[in-house]
Amino acid sequence: DSDVDMDVLARRTPGFSGADLESLLNEAAILAARGNRKKIIMADCEEAIDRVLMGPEKKNRVMSEIDRKVFAYHEAGHAVVAHYSKHGDPVHKITIIGRGGAGGYTMMLPEEERFVSSRSKLLDDLVNLLGGRAAEEIALAEISTGAQNDLERVTRIARKMVMEWGMSERLGPLTFGRPNGEDLVFLGRDISRERNYSEEVAAVIDKEVHDLVESSYEQAKKLLTDHRDKLD
Repeated sequence: DSDVDMDVLARRTPGFSGADLESLLNEAAILAARGNRKKIIMADCEEAIDRVLMGPEKKNRVMSEIDRKVFAYHEAGHAVVAHYSKHGDPVHKITIIGRGGAGGYTMMLPEEERFVSSRSKLLDDLVNLLGGRAAEEIALAEISTGAQNDLERVTRIARKMVMEWGMSERLGPLTFGRPNGEDLVFLGRDISRERNYSEEVAAVIDKEVHDLVESSYEQAKKLLTDHRDKLD
């Protein structure tokens, strides 16, 4: 249909091959047919992308009012922090209808495809990922288990910044640890990093990672406190 915005579809599907896009539009066509429409509309394309990336909506899941409030503040926290972050991507969609293992999600839409990330962008990513947990603490005076995936991603990015990308002011432009051999995968183990540094350096790495995450969390809380009316 003429309402389908190809630019938005392109920005939502970075890395998709031609076959991936064909499969996506097949899914959108099925959704259009179910809705007795002769043409694929934008909503069909949006839903098809969400299904491919995250799974179908869990509309029939029964949520208590407490859970709904936690999810709502959590996702609003991500959205508000992303909106006011200098290097954050524009917010495209916010929902508390779950998909896959997620109770809800906030989707950003990059304005251009990136092949590298700057330190400034990565720092904003840390703040954005912590926005959900920060919102829970500010608005509900409590934190929940809902931030597990956010915290895993934050920890992974912060550790890579310090150990792999030379972005620690204290440790400088060095990398720490060597990837172990691929034979470990066949032994049923994940690829880990072989330590090639001292216990003293390991302690500094841990401190640098901790400080990165803590300062990002404080920044997220400040943004949400400053824009509390938008959060509510």
